Parts: sequence; C-alpha cells; structure tokens
Amino acid sequence: MASQKTFLVLGATGGTGKHFVSLALADGHKVRALVRIPSKLPSDKASQIEVVQGSITDATLDTDALVTGIDYIFSALGDQNAQRTAKINTAFVKKLVPSMRKHGVKRFLYQAGGLSRPYGGSLSPILWTIRYTIARGFGGQHEDNEAVIEYLATEANDIEWVVHRAGIYGDGPSKGTLKRSTASEGGKFSVATFGDCAAYSYRTILEEKAVRTCDLSHYVS
Repeated sequence: MASQKTFLVLGATGGTGKHFVSLALADGHKVRALVRIPSKLPSDKASQIEVVQGSITDATLDTDALVTGIDYIFSALGDQNAQRTAKINTAFVKKLVPSMRKHGVKRFLYQAGGLSRPYGGSLSPILWTIRYTIARGFGGQHEDNEAVIEYLATEANDIEWVVHRAGIYGDGPSKGTLKRSTASEGGKFSVATFGDCAAYSYRTILEEKAVRTCDLSHYVS
C-alpha cells in the first residue's frame, strides 16, 4: 500500500460516497466524513470513520477544522430539493477552498452530473436532449454544478481540482471499469453504477494527469 492518507468525504452516506469510503478504508487510509445523520453510515464501517456531524448549509460549520490534516477531498454532494432554489454546493465550495488554501490541502475531486456543462464548453446533442427532457427535474442540480465548475476554473486554479462529470444510474453489480473521456475520444459517456463511479473517482483523485480536468467517463470496452 502507498503511504497512508486522510480523505475528507462529503456525501459519505450517499450512493457514491459510501462506496468511496469503503475503497479508501480497504486500502488502509483514514476517512473523515461530514454527515447530517451518522446512523446512515454503514454499520460495519462507522467505527473506522472520523465523523463530523453537520451539513454544508450550516452557517456555523467550521471549514478550517473540517480540512485540517486532510490530504484529499472527495465531494459527492447533491440535494435535489434544496438545489431547486439555491446553489448550496457553490456556496459551500466558496467557503471550502479558502480553508484548503489556509491548511495546505491541494487536491479536490468534485463529482458533478454528466448532464452538467464544462466551463466554456457545451453538451453533446444527446446529453442536451436528455437534460431538457427526461432529466429536466434536476435542472437546479445541473446549474449548481455548473456554478461550482466555473468557480473552480476561474478562481481556484491554485488548487488541484478535478471534476468528474459522472453518468450515475444506481446501485447494482459492477458493469466494468470506467476511464476518463478525453477530448480526443469525442466525449464518450457511459451510464454507470454508484460503485463503478466511486472506483473511478478513487483512482482519479490520485492521478496527476486528471488535475484541472472536467471530463465525462465511460466503460472500457
């Protein structure tokens, strides 16, 4: 195993987050998790996790304390109802990044949806159609994600941010290994399981070449 690191996981009780936590712990790393309801953490993992109870919308949340001693931050945040009316992720990331700078935390992987546009880019006709038809109820989440991406790309290039524009469908058996869809590959896109997305993000957060990328992912054929 590589040297032990400490991961801060945001959204640790969600579909992707719980798998990410398991992967990090299995490799002998430490995990700190910000969660609203600690009882939702997997019972077999809870004792191994440093739990910070709270929410990104808490005005009193101490982001300095949250990131102290952290090596990598993984965010799989999403609240469809709250994001209909407010860009809660953007507001939080704008508090988080200054604390990262203050405490020397460089690497941050933000999981956005595959239907969120990269900064300065556009969606393929297929993804655009999906976003504005069957996925139109998630418009607030897409807009919040896009605001986070714009902030990272324009005001936070001194940190090593990575955005995974994931095509998440649900839980289930693994469908294979995801890889990053580079521009030369024409933006390939796969709908993936929570577990496969977590495995991809876990690998990618450690990958130097992924820094300051905002790519889709697809299954290796």
